[in-house]
Parts: sequence; structure tokens; C-alpha cells
Amino acid sequence: MAVPVVPGSGVALRRVLAHFPQELSLAFAYGSGVFRQAGASAGHSEMIKYGVISTDALIDDLFHWKTLYVAGRLQKPVKILTQNENGRLQAALVSNLKSAVTAAFLMLPESFSEEDLYMQIAGLSYSGDFRMIIGEDKSKVQNIVKPSVPHFQKLYSNILQDCPQVVYKHHLGRLEIDKSPEGQFTQLMALPRTLQQKITSLVDPPGKNRDVEEILMQVAHDPDCGFVVHQGISGIVRSSSLVQSAKTILTADGGFCRAKEFGKGKRRKTVFMSEFRACES
Repeated sequence: MAVPVVPGSGVALRRVLAHFPQELSLAFAYGSGVFRQAGASAGHSEMIKYGVISTDALIDDLFHWKTLYVAGRLQKPVKILTQNENGRLQAALVSNLKSAVTAAFLMLPESFSEEDLYMQIAGLSYSGDFRMIIGEDKSKVQNIVKPSVPHFQKLYSNILQDCPQVVYKHHLGRLEIDKSPEGQFTQLMALPRTLQQKITSLVDPPGKNRDVEEILMQVAHDPDCGFVVHQGISGIVRSSSLVQSAKTILTADGGFCRAKEFGKGKRRKTVFMSEFRACES
């Protein structure tokens, strides 16, 4: 399926491509599919996947994790090629990183390594994604983190140093966190709104309608607190991944067959990685 170039986007896209050393072609990412950009790049041997999102929708996902579709990608090291001055967007980017750390803390033991933390963070946006079962490389999270630990450190070191609930032993690459019910309650209250809603819906019986703080306090005292948080995240990602895959099937030329071939390609590793890997620091 060839998607026409959005009017006026050509110059901006060429500026993006100028940051890369090799000749590249363009593909528009709709859902989880890849569609070649019509008339933009014939003859080039490499292809990058790109998508377009409104600033308001981006900020909403970064703050609230409504889908974790974009927020999850921006929890990993990326290279921002150009950015307008936007105070709300900058605050949302920082909030997303802090939320990722908080969610990871809740799912980790009292003491763990920096690499454990970054593995947990990098895996947030894959929790519950059925594509990790049928299409993606099972070691994808490890492949993202292991060669990029210094970039994760650069992204998260200030947040870890400023966090009052963690002892960050940078020279040892170890961290210790407060796993008391009080500490976990503070972390639960700092989670994005959508995740809090998912957690409360898992714990609160239908029709009881208890206060959110009361429910989160109950979760904070639960020995399975980390598992409940993981289930909440999985619920967000599962819904998002199903919607994105449905878009792919419904809009691709050849429908299901086209989407099926795309999945095969991912398993053969003949399709480029999607996590802005070409743009990573």
C-alpha cells in the first residue's frame, strides 16, 4: 500500500533524513504496519519507519499512559533530532521517565542492579503485547538494553540521584529501594492515571466503588503488589497492541495476508527494528 506524502511534509522529512549517513527510503507507520511512502524515495536501499502524532496526543500519552504506544518508545534512549520550545512537552517527557522508574521499582525486589532496572523499564511497553509471542524476537528487550546501558544511565541518572526512595550506588551499579507498604503506597500514588485506573479495576470488586487511595493502600500492603502493577501495565499494552494490529490488517493491501507476511518478516529479522533504533544515541 502506497500512502501519499502529506502536503508540505517533504522538506521536514528530508531534514530528518539528513541526519543519517546512508541513503534511506521512507515508510509511514500506521498501527504496527509499514507502508512505503509514495513518491518520496524510490531507489534507496534502506528504509526507516516513521509516524505522525499530534502534540496534544503525545503529551497525553506521556503523562497518563493511555496507550503506552509512544510513551513506551520514549522510555528508551532516543536521539531527538529537532524539537520546538514547548514547556508542556518537556515536562511530559520528564514525567514519563519518572513514571517508568516508579513502575519498575514496584516490580523489582528491594535490591537490584542498574541493568535489572533498565531491563524492567525497557520491557514495560512489551508487557501484554501478544506480538511478543507470535512475531517479535524473544530477546528483544535484552538486545535493546545490553549494548545501550551507558545511554540508559545518561537518561535516568539524574532521576535516580534525586529520588528520595532509592539508595543509588552508582559506583557499584546497584540500587536499593523502600519496599515498605508506606513506600509502595507513595509510588503507587505517583503512577500515571491510566495505570492507577487499571490497577483499581483489577482489585476493586464491581459495584463497590471505593476511593482510589483506599484501593492503592490495599495494593501497597499486598505481597503481590508488583504482580498487580505488572497486570495493570499488561492491560494497557494488550489493548493498544490489539488496536494497532487491527489497523494494520484493515488498512494494508491484501488485508490479513499482507499483515501475516509482515509478521513473518519480523521473525526472519528482515524488517528493521521499530524502536527508533536508527535514531538512538
